[in-house]
Amino acid sequence: MFIPLGDDNSDRRIRPVINFALIGLNLLVFFFWQGMGNNLPFTYSLSTVPQEILTGTDVVTGESIVRDPNSGQHYRIPGLGKTPISVYLTLLTSMFMHGGLMHLVGNMLYLHIFGDNIENLMGHQRYLGFYLVCGVLASLAHVFTSAALNTDLLVPSLGASGAISGVLGGYFLLFPRRRVRVLIFRFVREVPALVAIGVWFAFQLISSIGMFSGDSSGGVAYGAHIGGFIAGLVLVKIFVIGKSSVGERFLSH
Repeated sequence: MFIPLGDDNSDRRIRPVINFALIGLNLLVFFFWQGMGNNLPFTYSLSTVPQEILTGTDVVTGESIVRDPNSGQHYRIPGLGKTPISVYLTLLTSMFMHGGLMHLVGNMLYLHIFGDNIENLMGHQRYLGFYLVCGVLASLAHVFTSAALNTDLLVPSLGASGAISGVLGGYFLLFPRRRVRVLIFRFVREVPALVAIGVWFAFQLISSIGMFSGDSSGGVAYGAHIGGFIAGLVLVKIFVIGKSSVGERFLSH
């Protein structure tokens, strides 16, 4: 067990209103529009479906009955509903929906801890742009990874993980030595962000190995996590141009 609990915010000078708004919007969508995950027609219609992105065509399918090979139980999978907007816009809508409560809580915890520091450095508008661009690129990474590995292109993906991975990538470069409180099994310790985020990224790499053997990796889009993180590493240098002494020191290296 390795869970971040908080970090050093002593140098924060602006209120992270965009970060709060992103967290609030994710909560609003999950509890009201998604019905805490029970409104499957809404969720399946606005999630990112790789085949739709690759072809530019909306795909509508009927529900199906699937047998779990481990338990032998049968369960019903709803079909893909009609997407009421351009399929390409699902690259945005999908990043504000979640598959379950724990999926939501985990993502919002990371966003709450690491997002405010990036917003403090970039400013409100640049941070919002950075977050959204990283999220879109992460979703595209998942789409193209799915196609390259010949996985089921009709399986929808959703969640803020890709965008938050971009935030982690930016934090990793900008604040590598900043102290982060983490829960390690039953103990609370402070470690550098380099270690806290490094452990997270190592887990993504190790877990993604299953994709190359044909394993679905438990339904987790590790390609999006890794793609978002790389997007954050690359783009953060652009988004901090002209922003504060921290950004200038980073750019000078």
